[in-house]
Amino acid sequence: MQKIDLKTHYSNVEKKSDEWAGLLFDSIALECHIALPFQPNSKKVDPMLYDLTVVQFDKMLGNLSAILDKASAYAEAKKFDVTILLNSRLAPDQFNLVRQVQIACDTAKLGVARLAGKVDSAPVHPDTETTMAELQGRIKAVRDYLAGFSPSDFADAEARTVSQPRWEGKYLTGVEFAIQHAIPNIYFHVTTAYSILRHNGVDLGKKDYLGAMPYKS
Repeated sequence: MQKIDLKTHYSNVEKKSDEWAGLLFDSIALECHIALPFQPNSKKVDPMLYDLTVVQFDKMLGNLSAILDKASAYAEAKKFDVTILLNSRLAPDQFNLVRQVQIACDTAKLGVARLAGKVDSAPVHPDTETTMAELQGRIKAVRDYLAGFSPSDFADAEARTVSQPRWEGKYLTGVEFAIQHAIPNIYFHVTTAYSILRHNGVDLGKKDYLGAMPYKS
């Protein structure tokens, strides 16, 4: 009977869903009459949540940074103070551009930190940014923070209890928090920042919002 290196085989499929990979691993072991050790304390790693949050949040913040660069260039070309754009909003009762960027950054860092059970590790920002350079610095700080996470930080994240002060003791599971709160929230604020600038004449299009695509050929 052909000898199968299970570790090598498992590494080839670990990018698939953890459940699917586990089933495949078990089926191979069963077919080859190999007894697997019982691991009662093993943690389930969910690479999908990592990709949907860490990877995609980083990309959207990068796109937002590029959009702000275009806003700065537009103000310089038209010879007006970029502060006008920073203080712009779509409606009188809506947050301005500065606040949209701040909340997008907070959503990214705190969303990931809560899912990974590392809230205390998130960088603190007192919301004092008033210039484009300061906003870019905040985006960079959050992206640097996100770069420190790996899929292993999301072990059991989907079932983790997530709450925050404004929820008054209520909570969501990790997967509920990610899909129904954190992900829609960051897209909302990045979209609003994009819309504020587009409304003010900055030459932006959907490709600026979406960013580079990982096309294959």
